Amino acid sequence: MILQRIFALVLLAVCAVLAVMAWPYQAAFSYEPVGPRAYPLLMLGLMGLGLLYLAIRPTPIVRKDDEPELDRATLIKIAACVGLLLVFAATFEPLGFILSAILVGLPMARLYGGRWLHSAIVVVGMSLFLYWLFDRVMDVPLPLGLLSVLEN
Repeated sequence: MILQRIFALVLLAVCAVLAVMAWPYQAAFSYEPVGPRAYPLLMLGLMGLGLLYLAIRPTPIVRKDDEPELDRATLIKIAACVGLLLVFAATFEPLGFILSAILVGLPMARLYGGRWLHSAIVVVGMSLFLYWLFDRVMDVPLPLGLLSVLEN
């Protein structure tokens, strides 16, 4: 229990440092009324509240018998997910959103037991839909990367 509280307090300190770093940020141009610093500060604030609750809550978190063990296979899945997210971050600009999402989405779906055909259909569909949603509906430009030759 004490380790959980120490971990929560350490993460709370990290949130505080990140909030101090994000507070003075001002963008050179403004495309929304609150500016670009509102989202990170909001997320850090919510995370800080949750961590504060974890640090001072009266009852400890107890592992139940029906919860899965944190065994080698689970740790390998976690490491693979982190690795795939790093691959996504590295390929986001050069390959573009759609191709990097497909490149990362297929192994991620397979990692959690998806069949090849179903995984391919869902991942390609979601990649295209999310690109359309961000680019056209929310007006958030995402990189096309290698597919930029298809753009008019």
